[in-house]
Amino acid sequence: MIEYSLAQGVGHIRLNRPAKRNALSLDMRTALWEAIARAGKDDEVRVVLLSGAGEHFCAGGDIGEMRPGELDAEAGRDRIAPVSKGAQSLLETTKPVVVAVDGCAYGAGCSLALAADFVVATERARFCMSFLRLGLIPDACGLFTLPRVVGWLRAKDMLYSTRAVGGSEALEYGMVNELAAPEALQARAREIALAMTNLPRTAFALMKTAMLRSMSSDLGAMADTEMAGQAIAYSTAYHEDAVKRLRSGSPSLYSWPVKNAG
Repeated sequence: MIEYSLAQGVGHIRLNRPAKRNALSLDMRTALWEAIARAGKDDEVRVVLLSGAGEHFCAGGDIGEMRPGELDAEAGRDRIAPVSKGAQSLLETTKPVVVAVDGCAYGAGCSLALAADFVVATERARFCMSFLRLGLIPDACGLFTLPRVVGWLRAKDMLYSTRAVGGSEALEYGMVNELAAPEALQARAREIALAMTNLPRTAFALMKTAMLRSMSSDLGAMADTEMAGQAIAYSTAYHEDAVKRLRSGSPSLYSWPVKNAG
């Protein structure tokens, strides 16, 4: 139900339970966390790609496995820990994370998408923080990411109304970087992931870590973080080669795959 593959530097994690809209069973939650951890530790993985099989990304938790009134606090915490730790790992990994979203991204599915560095979605994608409908609160780090991504009032709107936000509105909100046609979604997400394998690993890791730190830091601390990180980046072979290429007019090692307007 959780597929993991590695090709050309891209560690691809695929939710494969299309008959249930890739809803996360208890076993899938653990397997997802393990796959994310595996991708983070593997030096051959330069980029993490997360997607869902079929016409949906992830419907959130499996309703059929919910046990209202039967779980004490400790059991409830254990139940949600794998998906929350998995989302935290996506946020904290020093590797780029690309997520492809088609169809529903509900509950934890929405939270997982918010943990990405780059999100490609379709017009028919639906992002929904549906937790209150079930008497629950957001998990998978959704309460951390949502207000930071969309802003305070928009976050409250999504959380309180539990309404679904479509692909175009999600693009406007900043939840999505780019829209693609359903038939082109997976190819475009992989194209972006492959391009990002050419990013300078050290500089990207320093930058992503610093950006996450900036969410709970002050100006002075961030200035110090930038200076310390830049001192490290200056000494990398990638920087040396990139400067030589620029001076000689040679092609850059890294270029963004511009989307075909057609």
